[in-house]
Amino acid sequence: MSAQTKHLGFIKNSQTSTKNQSLAQAMSLLDAGLMLKRKKAVNAVENYQELRTRATAIRQHTLEHLDVYLDMFAQNAAKNGSVVHFCETASQAQSTILKLCKTYNAKNIVKGKSMVTEEIQLNDLLAQNNIQALETDLGEYLVQIRKETPSHILAPAIHITQKEAENTFRTHHTSRNPDRTFSAPEDLVNEAREEIREHYFNAEIGITGANFLIASEGSSVIVTNEGNGDLSQHIPPVHIVVSSIDKIVPDMPDMLALLRVLGRSATGQEMSVYTTLSSGTKRQNDPDGPQTSHIIILDNGRSDLLQQEETSHMLRCIRCSACINHCPVYRASGGHAYDSPYVGPMGIIVSPALSSLHTHKDLPFASSLCGTCVEVCPVSIPLTKLIRFSREQTFAQRLNPVSSRPFLIAFQFIALRPSLYRLISSCAAFFLALLPKKQHRLSHIPFLKGWFAHRNFPQSQRQTFQSLWKQYQKSKSSS
Repeated sequence: MSAQTKHLGFIKNSQTSTKNQSLAQAMSLLDAGLMLKRKKAVNAVENYQELRTRATAIRQHTLEHLDVYLDMFAQNAAKNGSVVHFCETASQAQSTILKLCKTYNAKNIVKGKSMVTEEIQLNDLLAQNNIQALETDLGEYLVQIRKETPSHILAPAIHITQKEAENTFRTHHTSRNPDRTFSAPEDLVNEAREEIREHYFNAEIGITGANFLIASEGSSVIVTNEGNGDLSQHIPPVHIVVSSIDKIVPDMPDMLALLRVLGRSATGQEMSVYTTLSSGTKRQNDPDGPQTSHIIILDNGRSDLLQQEETSHMLRCIRCSACINHCPVYRASGGHAYDSPYVGPMGIIVSPALSSLHTHKDLPFASSLCGTCVEVCPVSIPLTKLIRFSREQTFAQRLNPVSSRPFLIAFQFIALRPSLYRLISSCAAFFLALLPKKQHRLSHIPFLKGWFAHRNFPQSQRQTFQSLWKQYQKSKSSS
């Protein structure tokens, strides 16, 4: 989240971001990039829907027996030499990690990409305690040196154009030749590699996230395309995994089944370049690996999500970002508008659970409810249903704007009375047909101005859908 948009709320943030031409240019690449690649990857699999059904069943089964699998994981991780720390809140996770850093006299840390560490604002905490934590994922590294936060859970720097990235490197890598050229994206990658490489060998601790925690093995799994996660957990003497309770999977076959839908949904790959399992500390004959291993497992509101039937399905999420990539609201506003590390449709549900609905009262309305997110979700999360539930909660807690309540109450009164609804809609259809046939013809009405300034109201057919349908049914029966 950039400093300019922090804590302003989605509505104000999006009003600013939608006017950002550079952001619009960067976000336009989603259509021809991740969305198209996912479509090709999914269509290339004959039994994709079977894979999706199995993935959904695995995630649902795990959530229904989460306590069993968490206990199994902790026992098996301990057998591998790892110390497991269960943390109920973000502050507990922060204090646990800070205590470990002090225990091992850590002043330099290298990090693989981890959205949970973004969730608990770990980097800020470490900096306040004079501990340098360097992001080693290219996108994360780029937003870190720009003093921003990720705008996407998969592609943290998706909001940054290549030209902006080049300018950022010139500004921060001051020891390099100022006249160097960046003729291709590979030049950025090579420069970042050279800047980051030495930090792996100087770090006392490596921190990574986890895509999955395998209960039967006591192992954590990371899925990357850069290999930085491997270096972060293999070279430093201490490895800390930071994950959440919903990342548990029962066993290896289940994990492999989820990988088959994860790669295709996330980046359009059959499999990511690196899929790495970590099982505790370095063994006697291992060529590399940490001498000490700790695993932080965070709750931070997820149990509350699980206890509610309406929201429990959200914990099936495997963080593939397909719903984000296909969301028209996200593509227009960018990730920083959400005031949260979790963005798009999944962020609308997750973010309030991690803080409060009051903090994110705008988010339930950051959706067109088009349903595309539901169609592309590899674990069949009913996102539009969950978003509607969040809207109901916002209204029930009187968090929605005061100006909207009379209209909603009036609509509820009318909608519950079919005869009255038909009468009013028929009158509206008739009078709307009398309006001039021109663009933005409703934009002069005060409370409709913002909506219709960029949209054109279709010409009315003078009749409602119900009346047209009634005529159709009558003509059908007579014929």
